[in-house]
Amino acid sequence: MSDTIFAERGTRSEIETGDRLQPKFDDNGLIVCVVTNADDGTILMVGYMNAEALRRTIDTGEAWYWSRSRQSFWKKGETSGQVQKVVEIRTDCDQDAIELRVRVKGNGATCHVGYRSCFFRKVEKRPDGGVGLVLAGGERVYDPKDVYGKS
Repeated sequence: MSDTIFAERGTRSEIETGDRLQPKFDDNGLIVCVVTNADDGTILMVGYMNAEALRRTIDTGEAWYWSRSRQSFWKKGETSGQVQKVVEIRTDCDQDAIELRVRVKGNGATCHVGYRSCFFRKVEKRPDGGVGLVLAGGERVYDPKDVYGKS
């Protein structure tokens, strides 16, 4: 399948302020994708897309990604039921990042370890000078063993 829905990379001005989608994929053919909740702006996750995943997302209105670890496509929610329905797709000024604004079906969680957002911990400097992580994203929405059958 060709990338005809994407325009060739143009001039800096065309890329930064023009009206054509000209995504810049990295040397591995990937573009970073930040996923936010369409209703409240919460950052839910970060994933990667190749041209085909971006095309599938545009065509279906549901989020598709490229799994770097499995080297395969994955549709978010295919196993868990937490399908990400795309409300809006945005790109940054130089078109090397994508933002998906989504509504999550099922239990509304995105994180595979059971939280609404993958960003459920914050970095905190400890009194002894060390650095640690502290829960900052609420309680788990579900038990991953119930959804994925593994721990």
